[in-house]
Amino acid sequence: MTQQAPRLDTPLQLMRWIGWAQRKAAEEWVRDRDLTQEQSFVLGYLQHTPGAIQRDIAAITRTSAASVSSLLQGLERRGLVERRADAGNARTKLVFATPAGIELIAGFEDAMIALDDVLLAPLDASERATLQTLLQKVTAELPEPTR
Repeated sequence: MTQQAPRLDTPLQLMRWIGWAQRKAAEEWVRDRDLTQEQSFVLGYLQHTPGAIQRDIAAITRTSAASVSSLLQGLERRGLVERRADAGNARTKLVFATPAGIELIAGFEDAMIALDDVLLAPLDASERATLQTLLQKVTAELPEPTR
């Protein structure tokens, strides 16, 4: 049985293709740093939310506390995060990205912005502006994305 190529003849199918290209580029960027998607996400989260607790990390990643514990152990072994006891409750561990962890993920946003230029290279400035306007019109009625 041969697999059919996906149909790419509607605007949303084409947008999914662009999203796929973005995702693949992001995965490659992360993989080049010997990280998983989950590890890089947690490092980014800890950069913006230093001192998070494991339960919060589990909630934001939509995974179990046990999975988060395993993920953090791997990052800890590499010196990318550290857990510290909470002064108010010694049983609670606060999690922080180390400078090495923050440095490892530095540049991700810039890489994704550069990818925008690569993906939109076939369009001139006027076409990019038109695309921006059309996409804003479509997304204006959608709920804000959440993790």
